Amino acid sequence: MIEKLMFGGTAHESTRTIFGAAALGRVSQEKADAVLETAREFGVNHIDTAASYGDSELRLANFLGRHRDDVFLASKTGDRTYAKALASIRNSLERLQVERLDLIQLHNLVAEDEWSTALNPGGALDAAIEARELGLVRFIGVTGHGSRVAEMHLKSLERFPFDSVLLPYNFTMMSQPDYAADFEALLAACQQRGVAVQTIKSIARRRWQAEDGPRYSWYEPLRDPEALKRAVRFVLIRPGIFLNTSSDATLLRQTLEAAGAALEPVADSQLRDDAAAHQMEPLFVRGLTDVI
Repeated sequence: MIEKLMFGGTAHESTRTIFGAAALGRVSQEKADAVLETAREFGVNHIDTAASYGDSELRLANFLGRHRDDVFLASKTGDRTYAKALASIRNSLERLQVERLDLIQLHNLVAEDEWSTALNPGGALDAAIEARELGLVRFIGVTGHGSRVAEMHLKSLERFPFDSVLLPYNFTMMSQPDYAADFEALLAACQQRGVAVQTIKSIARRRWQAEDGPRYSWYEPLRDPEALKRAVRFVLIRPGIFLNTSSDATLLRQTLEAAGAALEPVADSQLRDDAAAHQMEPLFVRGLTDVI
């Protein structure tokens, strides 16, 4: 079974591998039910979705009707103003057919202008706080992509005591000194304040190239079984952080098997060899590829 860890200051012991429900955005209900049963088979007790993940919230409703009390349920709003964000939260509850979210996250809050709108009076943060006061959500988090996300999350934590953050973490991203330094500063701040740290893109290979392939996510994942195992271990060997699974549901079982195995250290030389053999590249490079 997969190790559990207290999810920040929430008093919930979440599996360190969280089901990334973006994987349900474009699948049938039958396929979604099967994917969710795989997550349940491995004891995963934390689900992360978003209003913008296609039909993901709709596909989760059937499962939640039977297992709502068994999982910590998180969603996200990408709206930046109070009225739109509050409407988004209410719509997520309706689509999920639940009365309350455990966590609402301000989605991909990185751009300076969007950050200012969302966190100033009349912004999305006001909506999240009101939703918490109304009992519609329990906790509030912030997520993001890009090379400057850790820097912006630190800025967000200075403005408001968010309960969780979410950002990319893998060998190629951490091989960039600027990104690694920002990530370490954010992690230290989160550990000091009791903020949960969720990581994404653990098994990313690179952005899609010209070649054809089954594109279940916007980036190309690792498919080599051994390289995938090492990529998962690279994340989970780091104490105190969570791994959110890929939006490519075909790799869920492999990822969960790797997460449930003994977490033996993986040498940097092995990871460098994997990066070379599979032509891995960081998904975000400052000044070059900083958007999805």
